[in-house]
Amino acid sequence: MNHILGSLVTEQPNDKTNAIDHLDSTGIMHLINNEDRQVAEVIHGLIPQIAEVADFIVEAFRNGGRLFYVGAGTSGRIGILDASECPPTYGTNPEMVQGLIAGGFRAVKDPVEGAEDSEELGASDIDDAGISVSDVVIGIAASGRTPYVLGAMKRAGERGAVVIGLCNNYGTPMTRLGKLTIEAVVGPEVVMGSTRMKSGTAQKMILNMLTTTAMIRIGKVYRNLMVDLNPSNEKLVYRAKRIIELATDASREQIEQAFHESEGHVKTAIVMLLARVDAAEARRRLTAAYGFVHGALKES
Repeated sequence: MNHILGSLVTEQPNDKTNAIDHLDSTGIMHLINNEDRQVAEVIHGLIPQIAEVADFIVEAFRNGGRLFYVGAGTSGRIGILDASECPPTYGTNPEMVQGLIAGGFRAVKDPVEGAEDSEELGASDIDDAGISVSDVVIGIAASGRTPYVLGAMKRAGERGAVVIGLCNNYGTPMTRLGKLTIEAVVGPEVVMGSTRMKSGTAQKMILNMLTTTAMIRIGKVYRNLMVDLNPSNEKLVYRAKRIIELATDASREQIEQAFHESEGHVKTAIVMLLARVDAAEARRRLTAAYGFVHGALKES
């Protein structure tokens, strides 16, 4: 195992940062920034694969399925972060996008020794989540060989889910378990083996692309406005009303009235104002248009 890990791209020393410990803060940050610039270019070349995965997710959502991220350490935390941001941003049920991490929720903050080394624990977490043929499971591991993640991917495949791998090395065991594996190989880290850096950045960018694309394609965005956000605090209430204003160019009084009559549902308020209908009719139109604002507005 140690010999195999030593051959991974993510475990190689970076010749460009070999003297980083002799630099001041500005010099260190220039090196970090120069390395980070490579991440977006690598991901650009992976867009066809990332888009294919997004299509699987869209299909799952349209059929009542869920998206699960599975990871350990940094990879697990990034998955949980992306999942946790979907409900406030897009008004989704928390069950729709979920993150599983080796060692359970405690591992978000504190390391849980040995948890990532157990394939059985990964399989057990998949069983506990009730994964089915309706779901998409994305295993995330910089090395592409974390036992917890591989165990989860294998079990998810046995249960009929669409299984995807996301790693930062080529030709890893993930490729044997996933329907498709995204290999975001961004090169050696600034600090050797610190995969929370470029590898983690690549993972976060890809997850952002996946969920944002999927949410747009199931009607959670009108133009480039997130019209399904959950206005659960003062900041989000302000944002919700601002979105209604940008979408409709209505007066403050009209916006306040529509926001109240729609019970704070941004999509409904927008359709009310643009189509000049009441809340009940706006809701009916949105239902008929599968939640797409532009579809609800086309109805005469």
